[in-house]
Order: sequence, then C-alpha cells, then structure tokens
Amino acid sequence: MRTHYCGHVNTSDLDQEVELCGWVHHRRDHGGVIFIDLRDREGRVQVVIDPDTPESFAIAEQVRNEYVLKIVGKVRHRPEGTVNPDIPTGEIEVLCKDIEVLNASETPPIQIDDDNVNEDSRLKYRYMDLRRPEMQSNLILRAKVCKVMRSYLDDQNFMEIETPMLTRATPEGARDYLVPSRTHPGQFFALPQSPQLFKQLLMMSGMDRYYQIVRCFRDEDLRADRQPEFTQLDIETSFMEEEEIMTVMEEMVIELFDQCINVKLPQPVPRMKYDEAVKRFGTDRPDLRIPLELIDIADVLTDVEFKVFSGPANDPEGRVAAMRAPGAAELSRKVIDDYTAYVAIFGAKGLAYIKVNDRAAGRDGLQSPILKFLPDEALEAILERTGAESGDLVFFGADKARIVNEALGNLRVRLGQDLGLVDDSWQPVWITDFPMFERNDDENRWESLHHPFTAPKVDSIDDLKNDPGACLSKAYDLVLNGTEVGGGSVRIHTTEMQQTVFELLGIDEQEAEDKFGFLLNALQFGCPPHGGMAFGLDRLVMLMCGAPSIRDVIAFPKTQTAACPLTAAPTEAGERQLKELGIRLRKPPAEATENS
Repeated sequence: MRTHYCGHVNTSDLDQEVELCGWVHHRRDHGGVIFIDLRDREGRVQVVIDPDTPESFAIAEQVRNEYVLKIVGKVRHRPEGTVNPDIPTGEIEVLCKDIEVLNASETPPIQIDDDNVNEDSRLKYRYMDLRRPEMQSNLILRAKVCKVMRSYLDDQNFMEIETPMLTRATPEGARDYLVPSRTHPGQFFALPQSPQLFKQLLMMSGMDRYYQIVRCFRDEDLRADRQPEFTQLDIETSFMEEEEIMTVMEEMVIELFDQCINVKLPQPVPRMKYDEAVKRFGTDRPDLRIPLELIDIADVLTDVEFKVFSGPANDPEGRVAAMRAPGAAELSRKVIDDYTAYVAIFGAKGLAYIKVNDRAAGRDGLQSPILKFLPDEALEAILERTGAESGDLVFFGADKARIVNEALGNLRVRLGQDLGLVDDSWQPVWITDFPMFERNDDENRWESLHHPFTAPKVDSIDDLKNDPGACLSKAYDLVLNGTEVGGGSVRIHTTEMQQTVFELLGIDEQEAEDKFGFLLNALQFGCPPHGGMAFGLDRLVMLMCGAPSIRDVIAFPKTQTAACPLTAAPTEAGERQLKELGIRLRKPPAEATENS
C-alpha cells in the first residue's frame, strides 16, 4: 500500500511520486491550503493539499487527528523560509494528488503530543500511548538492542535455546507465580524466576554455549525498575573462568552501546572489589559519575566522650564515616533536616554535620551542633582526611556498618543530584569478589549473597566449612551509572561442593533432594566447569533511552500493583474453571467477618 515510510522521505526523492500510509499527527487549515503532518513509526512528513485537487481537498477538510490515511503525491522542496531543521523530512513536503481515508478516529482519549498525560491514562490507553514518537523510539531501540545481542552471541558460537515456562518452584529470593495443574489435581507449576537450573543442565548436556532472551516472573513488591514479568538476556558457557566470561560479556556491551546509541564505553571496563565499593560508596552498585566518597574516621573517634561516635567506633560491626559535600555549607537547616529524614528511611537515627565556613579559622570557622563533643585534634583529623575546604559541608554516619553504608550511600546519590554533581558520562564498572554468604542474625543462619549455585573461591571444601563468613565467591556484577544491569558467576560443578553449600545454608539432605534432586543427580555424570551471566534487558534499554522507568521501554507493562489497566487483568476465574482445577476460593478473614 506504500512506497515509503513517512520518516524516510527526503531530498533524494525530489520530483518522485510516493505513496504513504499513516496517522494524522496535525491538520492545519490555512484557508486556501490544508497541511497535514502524516506520522508513522519512522517519523512524520508534511503533506500539502490545495484546491487544485478538489476531491482530495474536500476529504482533507473532514479529517481530524489520528485518522488513518493513504496519500499519493509528489515530493518537492519546501518553500524558502519554511524548512524545519528539527525533523529529518524538514527540507521537503509532499504535494497531494490523492487522499484516501483508511479509517476514521473518534476524539483520542489522550493527546499524542501531550507530555503531561498521567500514567494511569497512558497505561489504560496504551495503544494510543505507543503512538507517541518517544515510545516508538524506545521500542525501536529495544528491538535493535536485541538484534545486536543476538548477532554478537551468534558470532561467538552461542546457541539460542528455549527453556520451559512451566516448571517447579525453586527458592530464588522472591515469591513464585503458581499455575494450577488440571491434569495433576492439587499440584502446581511455577513460572520461572530465571532459567538458572535449566541453563546449567544445558551445560551438563554438552551444549557448550547457550543464550536466550527470556521472560521471567517474580511476585514481589514493585518499583520503577521492577515488573512482575520482565525480560533478561540469559547466558551460560562451559570451560570458561571469571575473567574470560567477563571479557566476552564486556565486549558485547561495548559493541551494543556503539552500534545502538553511538556511545564509546571505556575499554577495558574498570574492575572494583566488593569491599572497596562498599567502603568508598556504601553500595555494591556505585554511581561513579558522582565524585563524593565515604571516608572512614572511626580510628580518630574511639576515645571521644561522645558515645554516638565512640560506640560504633569501638564496635567490630560498627562504622563511623564522613562524606564531604563541596560548596554545600550554604544549605539551610531545613534542607539538612530533610536529608536527616531521608536517611532515617535506611535506619539512621540522625545525621550529624559540620559546616566549614572558614577552614583557616580552625574551630571558630566551623558550625555544628556536635562541635562541643569533639576535641580539636579529632576535628582537625576529620577535616584533613576528608579534604574539607571553606564552603564545604561534612556529613557523618555512625551506627552498624550496614546502616551507615545504606544511609550515606543513598545520601551520596541524593546529594549528587541536588548539588548538580552528576556528570553526563557513562561509567560502567565490574564489581567482583563478593562474599559467598551473608549472615541472617534474626534466624542465626547463613544466606547466599547471590544464589546457592555460585562457586566459592576456595581450594578445598574444608576451607569453606572452616570459615564460611570469610569465603569469597566467583561472582561478578556489571554496574552502569549506579544501576546493576547484569550479574553472573562461575557455578559449582561438583556434587560434593554443592551439597556442602546446601548444608551451610541450612538445607538438609532431604530438602536438597526434594528441591534440587535433578540437579544433584546431573552433577554426578560428568558436569563441565561452567558459568554465565544474565542482563536485565528492560533496565539496560531504560538507561540507553534515558527513560525514568522500565515501563517506558516495555510495550504492555503492569502498574506498581501488578495490574494491567488496559486489559483489566488480573480477573476472577469462573466457577467452572475453578472446579476443573480442584480449587475453591477462601475469602480473606476481614471480608468473611463483614459478610457473616
């Protein structure tokens, strides 16, 4: 029905007849001449309808925004002074010879060129929202990203293999979405949180190199970068160690950014150990565009009488850290109080600070409620260590190390944004040498920092058993501008080591057999050393687009309550369906009480 996309017509088509199909973006009636901006996925072009074609002119008088048209016309230069340099088709226009209305439109429920439509309306009328050029651009980029990923991995001899959507529940840190089985009454499938075990089984099957762009499902609380169903690029390979896997993955991401958005990422991507990241930035997902860092000062405060500082300074599990905010001494008390309320979200009991009004004036040049509690030598040591200068503000965190890290780590990002300290570069970093386990003090047990199939960095099983808390893992995360875009590890490939890790995690032999028997069995029959990685496709494209939420790079996303306003899902199941599945619904206790 067409010879060109609207956005592809240019000066190389001058004097040619073209056939175009698309939507009316705008219609402007200038009395004797009607202008229509015709839009499709690739862009828009200006169409001119004049009274010399009376039938077409009469039709053009009736069309409105979002009508679907077919236009036949001749490409010509725009008149002098009317060129639009902001669009690719801005030098030309199409003089209409014939116009056909392929479909009319009611008044649109949302305006395509209105950037202030609330998100509820955008999701309810998603088919209209997706007509917006910004959304189409995002999805076009997403498709290009997938194409480049596939091309790179195909060239590296990876095979695209599908894994099941209906599987069994496995403990991977979030609730499973359960699917009742009609043919096995009372039993349930689970939708996969990831293809982790299946891709390991593929390595045991000799597939050597696998990848899949796969849907995953997690029934967890949502936020801007989470959805109940999401997409990841899943990768696994045999006979590679950490550095080799990271190198292959790094090259793919560098090629991805170069081809898709013309950005040159640093190569090689910097490496940073987990301990260093947490010490300097309070997090294992550091945004390296922000020049603020956490500085340890516990050693200069162990003997001060101020227990708020000396307590954590003398606690093996405590931390006292300072962070210099350059030029922030002018911040008002109200702003500082707002920051105090912000760090309270992360468990901090307060936020101490010192304003450095005049560095040369010593104590007299400082302003803070805590000055009276700190001796001169401690103050001087803090200012020296943080590099504080006149006009700066120094914030402090003193508590359990976890609380200080979370509070100051998040404050660091907030300050960076508020003070305009975030540069416009792309700053990827590999985080390596993660702890194998973390301690759950409430339940007095170890938990996997990643997942229980991650290989430990030990020479023997005895080394792991003797001091599990000191053991590091062969895990690695790729962080980009403060967002984890991918993570992976070398996997355990022997039965003995896997059973030992299960034991340390409190998974007894019977539970291990019930949940992971098929994996333990497979490990006994010649499992190769293997490892892999998974990239969050939605998050990655969100960053590349500069979008505020992954909902802006997913065609049909859910809301933060895991609902779909477009289709009104989820919905109730009919009595017949429930009976076939052997399911009877129970009312929540509150509802049952109200109706009794």
